[in-house]
Amino acid sequence: MNGTTYRRTADVDSVRDLILDIHIEVRGEFGLLNQPFYHPERFDERLTMYASRPGWEAVVAYSGEEEPIGYVFAVPLGADTKWWDNERHDHPADYVREDGERTLALNEILVRRKWRGAHGQGAARALHEELLSQRQEQRVTLLVNPELSGGRLKAVYESWGYRKIGEQQPFDDSPVFATMLRDPLGA
Repeated sequence: MNGTTYRRTADVDSVRDLILDIHIEVRGEFGLLNQPFYHPERFDERLTMYASRPGWEAVVAYSGEEEPIGYVFAVPLGADTKWWDNERHDHPADYVREDGERTLALNEILVRRKWRGAHGQGAARALHEELLSQRQEQRVTLLVNPELSGGRLKAVYESWGYRKIGEQQPFDDSPVFATMLRDPLGA
């Protein structure tokens, strides 16, 4: 995207307020903030948890006027990960064995209204690819709520090279997500 700058950080405190503000703005537009899982305090708890893990990284995109466009953050799955524990069907042990270098978990990607939708400029894809451009993991996984946007969001991820490999409900108050994987990372 022309005029866009990207700032990478492993310091959650340097971007926490910005991430929370965008979360509230975007999730509020979709009427999700009244659901416990999306409540700002609950989201901040998850952000803190993810950011406490080795290798966590966020990328924030800014317009040429220094207006925040959106963010993405992710963390590698360590040997002690619980990521695969809530899958609704079993995967082979070798498929879910993690070592902190094999799989990157994309925890969150959000883009503000002005840069998404029919008039969007590919901001989410650009953020996604910017994050992955400097990662060394072999593959990337994410969770998407297949009921949001009438399935359009899941279709977007499929167009980026992801495929559905399962379903899981990682938290008691979360929706049932489609588990998606893109392998290899550079695909």
